Amino acid sequence: MKSTDIAIREIKTARVKYNYRTPIKFGGREVKDVVVLQTKVVVESRGTGKLTTGYGEMTLGNVWAWPSRKLNASLTLLPLINLFERICASASEYREFAHSLRLTTDLATTHHAMAEEVARLVKLPEPIPKLAVLLVASPLEAAIHDAFGRSLNMSSFDCLGEEFCSEDLSAFLGPEFAGLYLDRFTSRAPKTTMPLYHLVGALDPLSKDDLRRRVGDGLPETLEEWISTESLSHLKIKLDGDDLDWDVGRVTEVDRIANRVAPDRHWRYSVDFNERCPNEDYVIEFLERIDRLSKTSGPRIQYIEQPTSRDLEPIADQTMHRVSRTKPVVLDEGLLDLDTLQRARQMGYNGVALKACKGQTESLLMAAAAQHYGLFLCVQDLTCIGASFLHSASLAARIPTVAAIEGNGRQYCPEGNQSWLPDYGPMFKIRSGTVPTELLNGIGLGYDWPAASLTGLESA
Repeated sequence: MKSTDIAIREIKTARVKYNYRTPIKFGGREVKDVVVLQTKVVVESRGTGKLTTGYGEMTLGNVWAWPSRKLNASLTLLPLINLFERICASASEYREFAHSLRLTTDLATTHHAMAEEVARLVKLPEPIPKLAVLLVASPLEAAIHDAFGRSLNMSSFDCLGEEFCSEDLSAFLGPEFAGLYLDRFTSRAPKTTMPLYHLVGALDPLSKDDLRRRVGDGLPETLEEWISTESLSHLKIKLDGDDLDWDVGRVTEVDRIANRVAPDRHWRYSVDFNERCPNEDYVIEFLERIDRLSKTSGPRIQYIEQPTSRDLEPIADQTMHRVSRTKPVVLDEGLLDLDTLQRARQMGYNGVALKACKGQTESLLMAAAAQHYGLFLCVQDLTCIGASFLHSASLAARIPTVAAIEGNGRQYCPEGNQSWLPDYGPMFKIRSGTVPTELLNGIGLGYDWPAASLTGLESA
């Protein structure tokens, strides 16, 4: 028990929908718009009785979190919104004082039952996946952590040590972490700048020869134009996963354009198969063919995202031991908790992709576990815009071993960033291929919400 503990006193929610500037292809589906979930949380400090407000936001990437074979995307969206509202309504009735880590962990114990109830009420043909549950709870988690930091007039990342936490990490990660606190695995100041991983989507034109028609909104429209405009050096390349010729050709063509536009730049690539590779052999052959066809492509691949299914149990024989001897292979969709992290390590995964959309608490705990085990770490987003991108960037800037951050909201949904441009323009208008994460040095999660972004929450 600490005098700095907080208790929830009020929660409000809002939703905003944005259309994408251009579609993005994910797992064989085109995504053309997004619903953003927002949460406002008012907390009371145990020691002072002071009331403090925190905010959280996340893009509802239901196609990513719930790639159902029985339901199309429009039929998974509404149950998740329903679950989000139920989770927030239930949390508003929770009255216990605790650190934000304990609060969010205790609240999460009720989320599975609520997901089952939603599935039963709307007669879903399948359960709501745990990844989707983490996603819809993440705006609430963000708001609670934001409020906790603000209640102390401090960064939320600076309130993770023994001075503020009544429990060490063994309470969350088991006895191996006894005596350890999250302040050991986070930084006391954000990194000054971080390279931005720009997404090269499967539908994205690489050069003017690939353009069918221009959007005409003044933003770059081809990979060549993005590289020239923003001086990019890090590219995340979306691949097919079951068409080896296309995948190899895509990477070598991206590399050819990178060499042509900026031949002296220190390029880094990540490759994302969207879990569609049939097995490890596919990835091995992909890398071997890349090396035969291009001298520069292979060495520039910094890491490989989860190549096969997120469901680790049925594919226990599809290990990544051979691939991980040459490249970091990061667990992404399959990372749900410490158990899945340990299972993936046994399968040969040697890296972890953190995502703010899985929750601030889960991200911090998995960051600690990954550092403890010496795993490669990266932070990725979910086409995050506005506050959700700043949250993701703040997380990346405070985890010591994370070297770059993914951010593609500015490419596909710049409308969602508009209200943030006056105060955080350099975070969304990239120059020199980097994000100035030093701007995220405020209290709470590191940034303040502009009034224009609070319209829905303040009127709720």
